[in-house]
Parts: sequence; C-alpha cells; structure tokens
Amino acid sequence: MQPSHVDARCKALFLTPESPASPGGGGLRSASLLTYLRAKYDVDTVGVNLPSHSGTVTARVSRNVVRLVRGRPPLFDRYSGHQLVCDGRAYQPRGYYRVAVVEHFWCASYVDILRPHAERLVLDLHNVESALARSCARGVAKHAFLRFARAYQLLEHEYLPRFDLVLVASEEDRARVEILIDGRRQAGRPPLVVYPNALCPAATVCGNRESSEQHAIVFSGNLAYHPNVEAVRWFHRYVWPRLRKEDPLLEWRLVGVNPSTIQSIVEGDSRVRVVGPVENALEQLVATKVAIVPLLSGSGTRFKILEAWAARRAVVSTTRGAEGLAAKSGEHLLIADGAEAFANAILTALTSPELRRQLGENGHNLCQSRYTWHNAWQALEEAGL
Repeated sequence: MQPSHVDARCKALFLTPESPASPGGGGLRSASLLTYLRAKYDVDTVGVNLPSHSGTVTARVSRNVVRLVRGRPPLFDRYSGHQLVCDGRAYQPRGYYRVAVVEHFWCASYVDILRPHAERLVLDLHNVESALARSCARGVAKHAFLRFARAYQLLEHEYLPRFDLVLVASEEDRARVEILIDGRRQAGRPPLVVYPNALCPAATVCGNRESSEQHAIVFSGNLAYHPNVEAVRWFHRYVWPRLRKEDPLLEWRLVGVNPSTIQSIVEGDSRVRVVGPVENALEQLVATKVAIVPLLSGSGTRFKILEAWAARRAVVSTTRGAEGLAAKSGEHLLIADGAEAFANAILTALTSPELRRQLGENGHNLCQSRYTWHNAWQALEEAGL
C-alpha cells in the first residue's frame, strides 16, 4: 500500500537526534517514518544542536560518572536542553503543525517546546530505554546500568503520558510501556501503536544464492552499540573457539560502523575479518552462509535479522535477538541460548545446505510479507497519521 495523499499544505515536524540516512537500525527506522510523512505532509526535519565534546575514553568515563551520580541516563542527558536546528540554522516553528513526531526517547524533553505548535504529538520509541538498560545490567557495569534503568523508568513515567500517541517496535515493547504507564489509564494515557521495524522495498537480493555463498558466518550492526559489543565479546569467548576447532576453514566476519570498538576483542585471529562499514550490507550478507545474532540484551527488534532475511540467508539467534519478530525457530531461523546450543545450531546450519536454503527462503518470505515499509505504514494509516 502507499500512504494516502492529502492537502500538501498540511505540515508536519520530524525531530530526530540522528540523520535518517545514518547507518544502523535507528537510521533505517527513522527513514521509513520520514518517507511516510513526506508523502502526506510538508515536513520540517529538525535536529539537535549538540555542543562538541571530547571523545576520549577518559572524558567519556568522567561524563558518565557525573551522570551516574546525578541519575541522568547518558543519551537522555546528552540530547536534552539544547537549541533545535533546521537546515543548519536555529529552528523557528513555521506556524502550526498537524503532527509533530519525536524520534527516540532521548528527545522526549522537547515536548514542552513543541506542544504549543502541534495538534498531535507523537513519540517514536526505537527502544524502551529502561528495559534496554536493565537487560544490559551484568558484569562490572551491572550497578551502573541498574541505576540508569531506574532513572529512565522515572523519566518514562514523567514524559510518556505527555504525548498524544506512542509508537513502539514490537508487541513486547508495547507490553513494557503498558506496565510503565499502567497507573495512568485515565485521559492522560496515550494510545500505543506497534509500528514495526521494516526494510524499504528495494532492500532485497536476487540471483543464484548458492553460487555466492562463501564459507563464512557474519555479524552485522553498529559495532559501538553496547548490546552488539557484548554479543561480540560473548561469542568470541564462549562460542567461536569451538567453531574454530571443529571447522578449520570457517571465517567469521564483522560488518558495520565503528569497528575500532570491537577490534581489540578479536585482534590476532586470522580467521576473524573485521570488514567495517559498507555501503550495502546485503552484499556482505549474501556472500556468507549464516548470519549470527548472539545478543544477550536489547529492546525493539533487530534490523540485522531483517537484512539477513532480505539476503535469503539462514539466521542463528538467541531468544533475545529474535524478540519481537513473528518468527518460528526451525522455520524462519534457528533460536538457541547458551554457548553450546548456539554453536550446535551454527554447525547444523553450516553442514546442511537444504536447511540453510529453507530458512533463508522462509525468512525472506516473512520479511516481504510483514516487514517492508508498505506493510509497516499500514499501522500509521490506522493510527490516523
């Protein structure tokens, strides 16, 4: 379906902390929503004028220690309280907007600035930040993540009811948000709509899949994102040694932006190839046999699985990694938890070309039927956007 067209004079505002063209899942989700809005409205795309700061490890640690003491989650603190910008200039509202969409909970604090200028305020939650932080609470950083999770929960209690509509990526995230605002079932409780992560129609791979396969497994994504770093570290420590021993020719590839973040984890292993950022992730995926998603934490749904399906590649994922997608283990992908089960699932897929073919085709069909922009846009149409 295409979004229905209305009077082009109707205006919308799109406030985003990151470029919709940026690599990674957040940019893909934002691009989908912005494309939909532009088909129906005259859209002002607004960003946040962030002050420059040092990116050294010492500076980051220092900032986060202060935030920990203050109980201010890093991204919410980073993106709050700054001047809004549009086309490189200080933003001034252009009259009244039919709808104003705020991307990410990090920018929810701008609700008071936008409220006088918009008929309808929409918050798009890429993740439920309190749940995301809580899922990361393990190891030496456990107590810090728990403190930030509690801080996010208080902020979510404060800000979510102040929007007219909240978009979430999955039914699981909708249930989490319902619990967060369960005590506000009066008029101030906003409707919750599942707007699934999805790929643009052009994101598909054709041709002879078997001839392009190389004997490799692949992990893709923003390699600086904490759940991805954690996944690489866990897989490298607990799963990869067994695969390396049992399959001496197997290569593990890491594809995505910010490769320096995980370089120290895998360096020194000639059979691990850090590909880094690429223009087309699907071309990298189709050149492998299995896409791995060894996530232990996270919220929302994983674009890395949708992209693997678009490339007709078999996926092996943890339960957490596959959360929120309408997929069945053994039909659309293989789900395995724990190092031994995860390694076994990968070896099973690697040694069974027919299983890989079936998983890849079934995943591709599911992606085409449920997780393209046109399918996802139906939820926005039904919500009256």
